[in-house]
Amino acid sequence: MLVVYDITLLICLDYIPDTIIDYDVSRRSFSVVHQEGRVTDDLDTSTPWYSADHSTDNNDRTNEGKSGELDSGVPKWEELSDAYVCERQEVSSHDGVEVPLTILYSREAWKKSESPGILIGYGAYGEALDKSWCTNRLSMLDRGWVIAFADVRGGGGGDFSWHKSGTGSLKLNSVHDFIYCANYLMDKGYVHRHHLAAIGYSAGALLPAAAMNMHPSLFQAAILKVPFVDVLNTLSDSNLPLTLLDHEEFGNPNIQTEFQSILGYSPYDNIRRDVCFPSMLVTASFHDSRQASHYILKDPCIAIFNINLNWCVVFEPGLEYGKVLNGWLRYGRVRAMIAHEL
Repeated sequence: MLVVYDITLLICLDYIPDTIIDYDVSRRSFSVVHQEGRVTDDLDTSTPWYSADHSTDNNDRTNEGKSGELDSGVPKWEELSDAYVCERQEVSSHDGVEVPLTILYSREAWKKSESPGILIGYGAYGEALDKSWCTNRLSMLDRGWVIAFADVRGGGGGDFSWHKSGTGSLKLNSVHDFIYCANYLMDKGYVHRHHLAAIGYSAGALLPAAAMNMHPSLFQAAILKVPFVDVLNTLSDSNLPLTLLDHEEFGNPNIQTEFQSILGYSPYDNIRRDVCFPSMLVTASFHDSRQASHYILKDPCIAIFNINLNWCVVFEPGLEYGKVLNGWLRYGRVRAMIAHEL
């Protein structure tokens, strides 16, 4: 018979930093070996920060290092788990498919049906939406904001079919999933009906952009980072490095049936003249080989001349793909814009 006394685990959650723990099976308690953002030598691992029977309590906000100085870095695990709530809900989409929605908020600061919120999505290439720990979110959560992650079809899911059901002629499933998740947040009182913003980057920016065309009043503001919005023309440009790959993901405009499918959801081709769109912050990079800046600019530029729209395009001259809006300065710009509009 195999007897296990100790287990080493890596804990990865939305509301705490990645943490390596040693779990004592016999005592039903664990001690922290390492936590992201902390120096291991400063951790007091002689006693667990939290135990199943709460026999070990530590109410201090900080750890006391060997020198006696307080470490005011990342809050302790039990404090974060008590301070923040992370829920996973299943949202019924337009065709009855259940879409995972992860919702993060503060126990103390959140107010039902009154709090502002942000909905984030990607839904492309079978990639799982990044919901890992991010200290940048804490200041917003502590101010009552709700941050939600929609794992729409087209992204990573339980199996390969989740990706395929959001590609090609089925790409609209991704957009509908995003819309239904947004309505769920408002209908269930997680956020105020008129205080919801959306964020999408690269191929994921197609979600809020297409959703705004279909339902202009759904979001109060939107952040589009190096957005993929001129879908039809981009997929027709054989000079771009991802064109052939994107034909598999979004469809081939050289095939008539797929051309009509792309035309049905492409944000640039579906801008309406008779509505007022939410405010937008659009970012682009002069050195982005995947999303040419002139394709990114076309969507807001045609909009500004035809409809009532508040928008701002920000170029990051020294940035390449994958590095846009990193760092406190760029994050502060995003947060300031959303806070102003909501």
